[in-house]
Amino acid sequence: MVRTVFLLVMCSMVWTACKKDQPETITPPAPYVLNIPPLFKEKLIPPVIPIDNPLTEEGVTLGKRLFFEKKLSVDGTISCASCHLPRQAFSDIRAVSLGVQKKEGSRNAMPLFNLAWNYDDRFDWDGKSLGLEAQALEPVTHPLEMQNNWSVVAQSLRANPDYPPMFTAAFGTPVIDSASVTKALAQFERTLISANAPFDRYLMGVGNLTPAQQRGFELFMAEDKGDCFHCHGSENNPLWTDNAFHNNGLDSVFVDLGLGGVTGDPADNGKFRTPSLRNLTRTAPYMHDGRFQTLEAVIDHYSEGLRPSPTIDPLMKKVQQGGVRLTDQEKADLLAFLRSLTENQFGRDITPTN
Repeated sequence: MVRTVFLLVMCSMVWTACKKDQPETITPPAPYVLNIPPLFKEKLIPPVIPIDNPLTEEGVTLGKRLFFEKKLSVDGTISCASCHLPRQAFSDIRAVSLGVQKKEGSRNAMPLFNLAWNYDDRFDWDGKSLGLEAQALEPVTHPLEMQNNWSVVAQSLRANPDYPPMFTAAFGTPVIDSASVTKALAQFERTLISANAPFDRYLMGVGNLTPAQQRGFELFMAEDKGDCFHCHGSENNPLWTDNAFHNNGLDSVFVDLGLGGVTGDPADNGKFRTPSLRNLTRTAPYMHDGRFQTLEAVIDHYSEGLRPSPTIDPLMKKVQQGGVRLTDQEKADLLAFLRSLTENQFGRDITPTN
């Protein structure tokens, strides 16, 4: 009897020791189903999702929390959402954003939506970031933005007991570094989809345009009038951008080289990525440096404010006469159409979760 009890005890101890040596089972993250609008399914090819960073419920949840996390900045005062305000369609109300210690940047904060359909996968005004993951790297260390370094960021996040389990749930490991943080941020940003503006509803047959909006759309599409569609898309490109790089006649002399500063090719000087026309009434000011405060000023630029330069885009066909020379009525109609591309509720329900 004693021997039997002894053997049972020994077996129990061996089983317990073996159990402790076994790795803890980690539940794989759940796939996130991207809610692709019917209009996008009809008009566009599938979005760009990297093989090494698939969308997951846990990754998107983590990315959203990190988007509002001020520990990414050196003094804990700003987050991604400080310059990409959800209520402004993830853009900034300032011409150039303020970093820590209220230092001014040099460019306008681009709005964030429909980023998964940027098929060239080049981001920023000058295209220097290849992929959303790469785009999220620089602001953390930039001297005019968050001024931090990634080792400090990782240490700060690890000190919060919420984060290691969230990273484990998202990526199967509690390791926190620049790669895992930017992957999570990119996952969240790919879920920001805007496709429910009045013009979208018109295209889907569930809404109508006013006479002014219809005339404005016709102006937008007319090569001898607005001639906007080459860069900004049409009813067949509901992104309302080609995501390519153009010199649109802002300057004759370039303070900011744009794409040319990245490629080193003088032929690229003054070229900047085409922003989407979606949500225009919520994303002022406009252009890479935020120089135009109103849509009216933007229309005036293309109507009579074009400036010639060696790299101006050939699509700016009427640069020698200053622009397309719209009448006051044509400007009003074009403005009415552009306003129909705004989705008033986009982003307003996205708030911090911590």
